[in-house]
Amino acid sequence: MRQSQIASQLKVTALAGAALLAGSGLLEGTAGAAAPYTDQFPLEQCTFVPNGRNLHFSIQPGDVRTLAGDDQGEQVVNVITVLDEKRQIQFVTENGVPLTVQTRVVEERESVNGELVEVSRNFFSRCEETSDIYYFGEEVDIFDGGGVSHTGSWLAGENGALPGLIMPGTFLLGSRYFQERAPGVAEDRAKHVAMGFTIEVPAGVFSGCVRVRESSPLDAGAKSTKVYCPGIGLVKDDVTELVELQPPH
Repeated sequence: MRQSQIASQLKVTALAGAALLAGSGLLEGTAGAAAPYTDQFPLEQCTFVPNGRNLHFSIQPGDVRTLAGDDQGEQVVNVITVLDEKRQIQFVTENGVPLTVQTRVVEERESVNGELVEVSRNFFSRCEETSDIYYFGEEVDIFDGGGVSHTGSWLAGENGALPGLIMPGTFLLGSRYFQERAPGVAEDRAKHVAMGFTIEVPAGVFSGCVRVRESSPLDAGAKSTKVYCPGIGLVKDDVTELVELQPPH
């Protein structure tokens, strides 16, 4: 879907999305002090669908993004593929409401100097009312020294874990929220730090882009900066940049 089509499609959800974000406390405080990262979301108000896109994030089967870059002399390549595969996840919300959600499987395959180092299968679903895309867990395989580690794996409904918000349908500067809610295992969180700028990467020049800074209370040194562009999605993840997009836009 082209950028203009996506923007038009999202106009009808922007006001509703902004209201939900404000009501959930996703925005910065107005007195100069930062609000805490939001860790509760109106999941019961959503009709979840395992496909589609919002302005900055895709769970549409067949979409593939390849990012590459140099990390201190090592060539890193990450291929992100929205698979034609779904997974059903059951959990109980913090309000005691049982939900069953069909999620889309998005696979990430990361290699360093041509050697596969990590494969993750991520589970996402989109709220039709707002186009917010929620994160329901991931299966992680990390290859190191001939062994396989599953560090960071989590699933909503298991061991106290609940869905997080991976990308709201309405991008509001200053929003702060948890992307993962798996206590003691995965607690990544996001802050919206910039919007409306142009960026050039190997795949092209894109405008109207946004920047998200990620961190985790589990590791004070674990910080990441990502850039997303309208109708394109992720174009920069720290040292890696978008080099190929399928289907082409």
